[in-house]
Amino acid sequence: MKVNDFMSKDVCFVKPDCKVYDAARIMCENHIGCIPVCDDEKHVVGLITDRDIVIRSIACDKDAKATNVSDIMTCNVCTCGCEKSITEVENTMARNQIRRLPVVDENNKMVGVISLGDLARNSNEIGKQNVCTAIENICDCNGTVKNAY
Repeated sequence: MKVNDFMSKDVCFVKPDCKVYDAARIMCENHIGCIPVCDDEKHVVGLITDRDIVIRSIACDKDAKATNVSDIMTCNVCTCGCEKSITEVENTMARNQIRRLPVVDENNKMVGVISLGDLARNSNEIGKQNVCTAIENICDCNGTVKNAY
């Protein structure tokens, strides 16, 4: 089973100079908790989550209408190729304790996102026990938090 079979393909993204407020509106309108940040060629340069907006913007008293997402986004984002196996993705997510992975093509351009929710929605095909194990491994941080996305 490949990532391409289970990923979300019609994915919103923002550019680094997008304002935090606008990114939050896009997330709200699309009922998503995370949005990739891409350059003009659609290469992933970061990721912003609803948690980033709260912790790195609102809690720091930054003006969401004046602050660029590049100021609060997570950089050095893990990505995966669309031909990767679901097992490889589960291992990457567990190893890095992340819930979402932007999916890129052979030119490193974003083509989708695979999330913990995608795995759960497809648990009949993937295997319920595999999904449960992935969730357990992703959430098991032994009292420390590595990544929030």
